[in-house]
Order: sequence, then C-alpha cells, then structure tokens
Amino acid sequence: MVALALDIGETRIGIAVSDRSGRVASPVKVLPAAEVIGLAKSFLYIVEDYEPDVLVSGRPMTMAGERGPQAERVEVQAQKIADALDLPLYFEDERLSSAEAKRILREQGLSEKQMRGKVDMIAASLFLQSWLDSRQERDERG
Repeated sequence: MVALALDIGETRIGIAVSDRSGRVASPVKVLPAAEVIGLAKSFLYIVEDYEPDVLVSGRPMTMAGERGPQAERVEVQAQKIADALDLPLYFEDERLSSAEAKRILREQGLSEKQMRGKVDMIAASLFLQSWLDSRQERDERG
C-alpha cells in the first residue's frame, strides 16, 4: 500500500510518499499550493509516478490537541484533492512536524533560506511516518 502525504500550507504544499510496503516515509517535493489544489500536471506527474492507494493529510491541531484555526481549510482542500484522485483520505496530527523538520535541517547545517523549500516535504514525511507506524501497530495487535 502506497500512501501519499500532503502538508497543506497556504503558499506551499509538502509532498511525501511511503514505500510499497507502507513502512517507510520519504520526502518527495514541495509545490506551490495552487498547483496541487488545482491538480496541475506537476502534481499529477507525482501521483502517476507513485500510484498511491491512500492520501494522508496533516491536520493542524492546537497544542491542547484540538482542531486548530487552519484545520477546516486544510480538511476541505484535502477532501477536494482526495475526491479528484478517487483516493480514501486519512488525517494525521501535524502539530510538531514543521518544528521537527526545521530542527533536522538545522542539524544538517542548512540556513533558514536554504530550509524554506524543504521544510514542508520533511514535515509531510514525519507525519506520514507517524501515520504508518500507528497503522503498523494496529495491524500487529490484530
């Protein structure tokens, strides 16, 4: 099962994908939000390349674990994309994924400017990995 993850921001959308076994998430690309939401060729080529079985979107949550102010906008956009691609849609808490992505990139010696285009796809891979891990744990428990 291949999962395609989207970290939906107002300007950019980070894209990550799992391997065929559904165990390992990898960052893929960051595209302008308008290209993904508008199903531009740049995004559709990625969908064609990876042939995902499911779509996983980050859901912005508050630190208290409640739906954040951006949650509704993200949910509507994710549902529109999932419907257009005819894929089942799942949501994963993305609360700390961007901060963690920045920490990882800083450790690799990147400046804020160098990070700009990478944070969203790293964040998408982090919450996708979390989603994959929780799914794996459920499967193992039966």
